[in-house]
Amino acid sequence: MAIASKSIEELLGDEAEDLLTHECETIPKDKLHVPSSSFVDDVFMQTDRNPRVLKNLQALLDHGRLGGTGYVSILPVDQGIEHSAGASFAPNPDYFDPENILKLAIEGGCNGVATTFGVLGSVARKYAHKIPFIVKLNHNELMTYPNNYNQIMFGTVDRAFDMGATAVGATIYFGSQESSRQIQEVARAFERAHELGMATILWCYTRNSAFKVDGTDYHSAADLTGQANHLGVTIQADIVKQKQPTLNGGYRALNKGDSSYGKLDEDIYDELSSDHPIDLTRYQVANSYMGRSGLINSGGASGDNDFEQVIRTAVINKRAGGMGLITGRKAFQRPMEEGIRILNFIQDVYLDDDITVA
Repeated sequence: MAIASKSIEELLGDEAEDLLTHECETIPKDKLHVPSSSFVDDVFMQTDRNPRVLKNLQALLDHGRLGGTGYVSILPVDQGIEHSAGASFAPNPDYFDPENILKLAIEGGCNGVATTFGVLGSVARKYAHKIPFIVKLNHNELMTYPNNYNQIMFGTVDRAFDMGATAVGATIYFGSQESSRQIQEVARAFERAHELGMATILWCYTRNSAFKVDGTDYHSAADLTGQANHLGVTIQADIVKQKQPTLNGGYRALNKGDSSYGKLDEDIYDELSSDHPIDLTRYQVANSYMGRSGLINSGGASGDNDFEQVIRTAVINKRAGGMGLITGRKAFQRPMEEGIRILNFIQDVYLDDDITVA
C-alpha cells in the first residue's frame, strides 16, 4: 500500500489504539492553555507583549493550512550551518538554492519558514509578504577543528526586522559550559525583538556529555528537557521548540552516588509524569507555563520510515497539549512533491477533530 493512501491509524501501526485513546492521569488537560483559534486573545492578550507582537503572532497562527486553528507547522532549514551544507543538501541539491526552501514552505502549507539571514535575505523582497519569516539569529558553526559545539550570533535583531521578519528564533544549549552567555545573549535579543514587534521562538536544547550516564543518553529526558523549556519561557520565548522526550529520570541518573546536580522531587516521576510518551510530553508542556508558551516538537533526522515517525510525533504532541511540529530534513531531503506530502501529513493530524487533547 502506498504511504499516501494510508490512514493515520495505519501509519501508527501497533501503537494506534494506545496513542489515540490514552487519557492523561498525571497533569489534567483542564489545567492547560490549549491551542485554539482564539489563542492570542485568550493567552497573549494578558501579557506585556505590545500590539505589534500580538499582530505578528496572529499572522503566524493564521497562515497556511493550519491557519485559524491555533496550531503551527513550520519548516526549519538551518542545517546548512548546523550540519554543513554538503551533508544536508546532498540528498537533494536543489535546496542549495534558497528560493526552493521558500517554495517548499509555501507549497507545503506551512505557517512559516525558519532559516538563516542569508537564505531569507537572498529572496526577501520576493517572499516576505507571502509567508511569515522566522530569522534564526544564532548557529553552531561546524568548521572549527576539532568541532566546537557553541551557539554564536550570526546577525542582529534589527536586521531581521528590516528584512520583514514576523519572528526571530535562537538556540540555547542548556547545560553546556557556554549556556550562561547564551542565555544572557538570547534574553537581550528577545527583549529587542519584542520591542520591535516580532515574536520569539527558542530552540531549548540540552547539551552536555555528562548527560550520558552508564550508556543511557538523557538529552531527551522529560525532566531535563522540561527544565530547559522552563528556562526558555523565563526569557520570554513565545514558542519553545524541543525534542520530544523518549525517557525520563535525567536528574535521578545525574544524582547517583556522591554526585549532585540540580534539584528534583520524586513527584516529577511518580505524580507529574509516567512512562507513556504523551505523559512525558505533557510534562514539557507544563514547564512551558502550562502551554501559555506553545510547545513545538522537532521532527528529527530523515530516515526510511519518515511518514510513520512524523505522524507519531504529531499525534503525541497534539494529544499532550502541544502547538505543533517543526520539521526540516524529513521534508527538504526528498523531492519537493514528497516533501510537500510529508508536511501535509503532519498538518492533517492537527486538522483532525477526532484527535483530541488527552
